[in-house]
Amino acid sequence: MKTVIYFFISSLKIMKNGNTTSDFILLGLFNHTEAHLFLFAMVLTIAFASLVGNALMILLIHQDAQLHTPMYFLLSQLSLMDMMLVSTIVPKMATNYLTGKMSISPAECGLQIFFLLTLGGGECFLLAAMSYDRYVAVCHPLRYPALMSWQLCLKMTVGSWVLGAADGLMQAAATLSFPFCDAHEINHFFCEAPTLVGLACADTFVFEYVMYLCCVLMLLVPFSLILISYSLILAAVLQMHSREARKKPFATCSSHLSVVGLFYGAAIFTYMQPKSYRSAHHDKVVSVFYTIFTPVLNPLIYSLRNSEVKDALRKLV
Repeated sequence: MKTVIYFFISSLKIMKNGNTTSDFILLGLFNHTEAHLFLFAMVLTIAFASLVGNALMILLIHQDAQLHTPMYFLLSQLSLMDMMLVSTIVPKMATNYLTGKMSISPAECGLQIFFLLTLGGGECFLLAAMSYDRYVAVCHPLRYPALMSWQLCLKMTVGSWVLGAADGLMQAAATLSFPFCDAHEINHFFCEAPTLVGLACADTFVFEYVMYLCCVLMLLVPFSLILISYSLILAAVLQMHSREARKKPFATCSSHLSVVGLFYGAAIFTYMQPKSYRSAHHDKVVSVFYTIFTPVLNPLIYSLRNSEVKDALRKLV
């Protein structure tokens, strides 16, 4: 880890010394027409709602003793990651749009890539941990305290953060180590590794291949575990004879699957799409979806479809 951090800092120094104008130019998401001004205000509103909604989820889980379970602890970590993800992207985008200053330094760019991949990768593994929690709760309810202990829950949570941070450090350091051409314009509203690599003046084939393998590890492996968990859950639920017994597992699991579908769909489209099929416009639209829209939907999905969260909210109010 220390080696990667040193490489990351060295990459920033090399890039700064090797380019006469080291700052990048973010072309942004909106122009200054009335229609785009309205869309900008809507995005800011959604981002603010996301921060408030996820902060409220964390507060409810912390305050209500009935929510002090591994499932809700993992959910609080998901809300924390979503808050940090929105805070990584939206403030810089809003500042650039309002001031007209579109530049971003290599250090800021590297930090955006690091936090984006740390939080995105961490969320991939966290969603897999949440699917395991639901599998144990539905398929092995009597053994839940043993199979989903607090010790295991904390290990999975720490593992999610560490694996995400390792991926973020490596990709940020490797991306910024390339020499970049005179045109430093990034056709995006934040620094994203695939977009930035497209500006490099060196052969990036090996890096893109390694980045693709990282995406397989960070996206497809957890996604496969999630599909296996929910296939087993579905089989167990269909064997239940009581309609009431099926109702709660379907409610909680359908909420989780909604989150998984929204997040993984956008992430796989962004990071695993072949380079020849990439479009700057499509990339920006999909990026808005998983960096701004999905974080605001998570607390809504879990609160509206979960009676325990709604009860906790009534107590707080």
